Amino acid sequence: MTKPVRLQKYMAACGIASRRNCDEMIAAGRVCLNGVTITRLGTTILPGIDKITLDDVAVVPPLAGHVYFMLHKPRGYLTTARDERGRPTIYSLLKGIRERVVPVGRLDLNSEGLLLLTNDGELAHKLMHPRFRIEKEYEVWVDGLIKDEALRQLREGVKFSGGRTRPALVTLEMETVPSGRNQSHFFMTIREGRKRQVRLMCQAVGHHVCRLRRIREGCLNLGNLPYGKYRRLTTGEINALKAEISDNKR
Repeated sequence: MTKPVRLQKYMAACGIASRRNCDEMIAAGRVCLNGVTITRLGTTILPGIDKITLDDVAVVPPLAGHVYFMLHKPRGYLTTARDERGRPTIYSLLKGIRERVVPVGRLDLNSEGLLLLTNDGELAHKLMHPRFRIEKEYEVWVDGLIKDEALRQLREGVKFSGGRTRPALVTLEMETVPSGRNQSHFFMTIREGRKRQVRLMCQAVGHHVCRLRRIREGCLNLGNLPYGKYRRLTTGEINALKAEISDNKR
């Protein structure tokens, strides 16, 4: 007997997007259940019996199972499927991937680095949920010579419009003077995923981020993956990532 499941959970499991984004799609009236538009969150469906469509396209589980890719996102690309202003998106870099994959979290237009893509909606949901405390490490360059007090604030957590952040691990790499302009270079590790969090944290302590690159997410390292290229995760990486989620849940 088929068990009912929540609509957004089913959509996420089909690789459409995270549960949160699926909620937004439902609320926007883009999803139909057996030909009827659904906007009520919490609606349940019977997989294999009910017909679900998103923008008039059938929502079905992936036939070949789950796939996992790592992209070295360049600056100047949006983490979205399409843009009304015609700006380039990461999907123009993913030619050759036949499955419908979605990004796990986002990197804004001017950020670069490691971006995980998958059709495993359940894993994507857990990686983005703060409950699982998945670390994200960034390489950061800011204008100006950063002072000890600013570093202390970043390490202890800073307050901005989104609330107070959790403490971050910050390691100062060096301070340089390229083209006559003072600049600081450091590494920051956080366990949250607020929108533009690293940029806002640095802004809160008086420094503008001039370059931002994500180099690690959990046990996954960007390594020497070429700029603008992607690769499949190895079986070992997938297993290690799932194990990390399971360990952090405790």
